[in-house]
Amino acid sequence: RDVLGGKVSAWQDEDGDWIETGLHIFFGAYPNVMNMFDELNIHDRLQWKIHQMIFAMQELPGEFTSFDFIPGIPAPFNFGLAILMNQKMLTLGEKLQTAPPLLPMLIEGQSFIDAQDELSVTQFMRKYGMPERINEEVFIAMAKALDFIDPDKLSMTVVLTAMNRFLNESNGLQMAFLDGNQSDRLCKPMADHVEKAGGKVVLNAPVKEIVTNDDGTINHLLLRSGEKIEADEYVSGMPVDIVKRMLPKAWQSMPYFRQLDELEGIPVINLHMWFDKKLKAVDHLCFSRSPLLSVYADMSVTCKEYEDPDKSMLELVFAPCSPIAGGNTNWISKSDEEIIDATMGELARLFPTEIANDVKWPATSEQGPQGTAKLLKYSVVKVPRSVYAAIPGRNKYRPSQTTPIPQFTMCGCFTSQKFLGSMEGATLAGKLAAEVIANRAKGNPDKPVKDIQQHVVDAAASYVPKDPVGVKGDGAIAFGGGYTVGKKEEELLRESDPAQYDAAADKKEVAMA
Repeated sequence: RDVLGGKVSAWQDEDGDWIETGLHIFFGAYPNVMNMFDELNIHDRLQWKIHQMIFAMQELPGEFTSFDFIPGIPAPFNFGLAILMNQKMLTLGEKLQTAPPLLPMLIEGQSFIDAQDELSVTQFMRKYGMPERINEEVFIAMAKALDFIDPDKLSMTVVLTAMNRFLNESNGLQMAFLDGNQSDRLCKPMADHVEKAGGKVVLNAPVKEIVTNDDGTINHLLLRSGEKIEADEYVSGMPVDIVKRMLPKAWQSMPYFRQLDELEGIPVINLHMWFDKKLKAVDHLCFSRSPLLSVYADMSVTCKEYEDPDKSMLELVFAPCSPIAGGNTNWISKSDEEIIDATMGELARLFPTEIANDVKWPATSEQGPQGTAKLLKYSVVKVPRSVYAAIPGRNKYRPSQTTPIPQFTMCGCFTSQKFLGSMEGATLAGKLAAEVIANRAKGNPDKPVKDIQQHVVDAAASYVPKDPVGVKGDGAIAFGGGYTVGKKEEELLRESDPAQYDAAADKKEVAMA
């Protein structure tokens, strides 16, 4: 496609409004991302918000509460004080009961965090005697924001990794929005930086096949146009699901690549909803604590380019949206109208005195006469395979950036690095891949390949290679990104990823997970 960026990307609709693949937030605890912004000299494009976390009150529709971080108080005391000062979410007893299980994270650090990967968030809570209400009040919101799934499916390592960063950096939880669309304001400066250094960024040039020599080394990349690309070094930044489709036969029985079978992308839906009036809004990210929604923001307030003093544009993350992600309903297979109607019902709870009773959206039928805001237009962006599903036990299968193939390096947030599936994780993985290549350029031996589980090694020995499936179709979804799904995209998705539509396949995947 002719759009810069992958899961961080944006394009304009027929009205000229920007549609984003996802609602992306930048945290103070993203050191590699912040270094990148400095290197590109675009740090001024980040709109930093007040240092707080805002939550919708489930039992009090239309009301919100927050964790407020007092300036000048160092971490981790600012985090602890922010929780203690909040009187609406947890009792003092529940707060005190929550703290002891988290102390080893601060004392033992990464070794303790990594050791919890075999436990879900819910299992960790119950093992260490944390109060059940911490799940309802905090962990459900965190899990859906971090990996688009509920805490009974999410590895505790993900939550501990995030909390460890936030607890160790005074501004770790402070959030920033980009001041405009992602493609122009972030992706283009990256492309310009590459080209200024003598590189070339090529769009609309999909790879058809990785062509190998008899010994398994790469001969060239074959594009769909028939053009051959030969290089001294090859780097894959593809999502894990696409990597598996592109694997040459010569690589398929290697344990390094067979371990990828244990990883898969998780579905998520991003919504844009334009209203005819201004809703009660805060200049910040909000944790909805809704069964259907993760986080949302009124972009007409939080983002300079999308500013509108008269009308609201909400951007919302709809998750979990599929049985693959642990949800009860396969929303990926639902129509845009069904998804928006369900969302309007949730917005009626969040904005009970503002959302109108609109016959077009049955879920708003119980709204009273006070509500007058009606939906003008919407966009539904489906990402059938987003970041890898961080269910318990996956970390040991995440591959190193070094591969067994000479001059071939892997990156992507699913590869082994401590920041997991996030923009910071993807940035760090790219940095680690660059270190592998730079080390090789100096004539040094390659950094070692990460240890592979023995059962993977054993299974690989009897694996029978097949012709690579390859990528079918065009556009972002075909290559692991997100886009609006019309009839053409749905037909392609049903063929290439039937688990997104087949309920039986969904249940099988959940059972395997």
